[in-house]
Parts: sequence; structure tokens; C-alpha cells
Amino acid sequence: QVQLVESGGGSVQAGGSLRLSCAASGYRVISAFGAWFRQAPGKEREGVAAIYDGDGTTYYADSVKGRFTISLDIAKNTLDLQMNSLKPEDTATYYCAAFLNGVWSRYQGYRYWGQGTQVTVSS
Repeated sequence: QVQLVESGGGSVQAGGSLRLSCAASGYRVISAFGAWFRQAPGKEREGVAAIYDGDGTTYYADSVKGRFTISLDIAKNTLDLQMNSLKPEDTATYYCAAFLNGVWSRYQGYRYWGQGTQVTVSS
């Protein structure tokens, strides 16, 4: 049974950093496509970053390129998101997702989801 549990959210001032972690169970993170999404109130869930370690490919939304880094911790079996230079517009609930069938940035293509962790960036 696949389970995803996010942690690391919180409140930070603009320009600060946070590191989100998604603990996976029921599968090895190295074996499947994994991604981070976010959803702000009243907005659609949007893809932030994705990774497939099978070929080393990473994907990023234009809005976070150069600021966010997605990675896998094979030993801990986690999917991590390092977020630097945070902006107020990054405020949202962040979700991890796994097992993709389709385009990486479309939330409809993911089979498993975590419960989300809140990130709030103040100006």
C-alpha cells in the first residue's frame, strides 16, 4: 500500500528558505515518477517540480526555476523540495504525488497523493 506523508511546511518571511520532505512507503522513490504540486485558495493545483531518477530528469515550473530544487533521498526513501528565495506568491498548500501517467505538470495524471503541508510566505 503506497502512502505519502509530507512535512517541513511553515511560515517564513520573503527571501527565506524551507525544505519540504515527502516520506514514501509501499514503494521505492527511485522507481517511480514523483512530483510536488501546490494549491492556493481559489486556484487550481499546479505542478511545481517533478523528478524521475531512472534517467535523472527533473522538471520545474517557470515560476520556481532557479529557486526550488527537487531531489530524492534514497536512504530515507523521501522526495524532497528545497525552496529558496521564497516569495509571498509561493504561499500555498504543497502536496507530493507519485506514479505518473501523462504530463508531469497535470495533477490528473498522478495516482497517489499526500495530505499536504502549508507554506506561508509573508512580505
